[in-house]
Amino acid sequence: MNLKRKETNSIKTQLIKGDYLSFDIKSILEHSDIQEQKKTLKNINQYFYTNYKGIGKIKVFEQEFEYFSDFHKFWEKNHKKILNPTIHEEKCESVADVLHDLFVKYGKNIFLELYDTLDLTKEEICKVRLFTANQDFRGSRNFSEFAEIYRSDPSVFDIKFILEEPQTFLAKLQLQGLSQSDKRLRYAQITAEFLYSNGLEPFDLFSYANEDYLEIRKLLTELKGSGFGNKKTDMFLRDMRQLNVWPQGKNYDKIDVASDVNTIRVALRTGILKTDIPLISSFLDIFCYQYVLLDKMNAKAWRRVWEIWKDKYPTETIESPCQMDYLIYKIIGKELCKEKLSFFKCDSEGHTFFWHSSRNITCQVCYEEKRERKRASLIFKDLPCKYQEGEIYVSRNRRIQEKLPELRECPFTKICNSKDPNFVKLQPPKSISILGRTGWTTAMTRKEEGGGGLMS
Repeated sequence: MNLKRKETNSIKTQLIKGDYLSFDIKSILEHSDIQEQKKTLKNINQYFYTNYKGIGKIKVFEQEFEYFSDFHKFWEKNHKKILNPTIHEEKCESVADVLHDLFVKYGKNIFLELYDTLDLTKEEICKVRLFTANQDFRGSRNFSEFAEIYRSDPSVFDIKFILEEPQTFLAKLQLQGLSQSDKRLRYAQITAEFLYSNGLEPFDLFSYANEDYLEIRKLLTELKGSGFGNKKTDMFLRDMRQLNVWPQGKNYDKIDVASDVNTIRVALRTGILKTDIPLISSFLDIFCYQYVLLDKMNAKAWRRVWEIWKDKYPTETIESPCQMDYLIYKIIGKELCKEKLSFFKCDSEGHTFFWHSSRNITCQVCYEEKRERKRASLIFKDLPCKYQEGEIYVSRNRRIQEKLPELRECPFTKICNSKDPNFVKLQPPKSISILGRTGWTTAMTRKEEGGGGLMS
């Protein structure tokens, strides 16, 4: 159906005034003539994705950059009001009750990730963990592997060696040539420089910071260029306590759940964290304002869960919110709250079935009934909690069964109400690097030039 003349004139007026956000984009693109479509796309592109001389500047990480676009200025000013993230008290209490029930049934160890430390001393554990904590992003390896490298050659983790030979250090850890290698070098060198200039070994940080976890957190997160953001720092501090490297000290209970897309996903789906509108695509979240806001609110939401739990059951709780991290992040966030239950169809017989692994290539129906190996193809994957067959995934998942041997579905299923046909599978925000070759500071283009944009 064509747009009425009055509606078309109104849209033209809005375009002339620069009010790009209030007209019906779908209608104008699908029902207007080609000239109107050209104007619309030009204006959308200019508002959202281009800048111009004199647009103004923003300060990020102690540097000044031009605004990405006019929308960037709008989003910076209004993202908090538009998203309006809030913490839902009743949902927090429901989640706290579930966590308490798990604590009573399984004990506190279900909340702890206890690495195999290969009998390293406390001082050695701290050194290995500190110098690998800020390397803990895509492509890195687990603690036990790093501990094995230390045990075979302790000199690899010598502070002066790392300071003077950061490339060799990364090569010894088999981290060289992986993603973001320039950052990895800088992280290692700056961390070593801080310790060397203060005459410290990593283990000494506890006494250096007056046995105060918040003070250690401040030291590391304010060490510019070291890679110790809130998440990596909180995980390091959590491990120092859980591995009994450092005693409880002061303010350990002030350390938060390490916030990331997995813990945010669980927070959104359980409803402990709510926003007024669904989260926008990362392509619109210029300079990651949404991600930073949700990251902060997520930590506060999980802290509120822990506070309610502690108030209701003071003798049956964990020491700090950060100790919820392993269960929420690795067991629930990465395993149970992801599309991991796989639906297959037999290529020859047409049988359909669920399976716990998407790597399966065999029709399990033919194999069970006739012991015949016939090929099956993956049709789709979904959340285990939405199906009774989700028990297949949970019962066969080694990581889950080691921690929660009697568990057959996500403990938050009833809170999320995921079996309801109206359940909405809310997605967490994604972050595009502000700085970097494919980040916001290099993806902009001028209005008169066109082109440009983010690259994979």
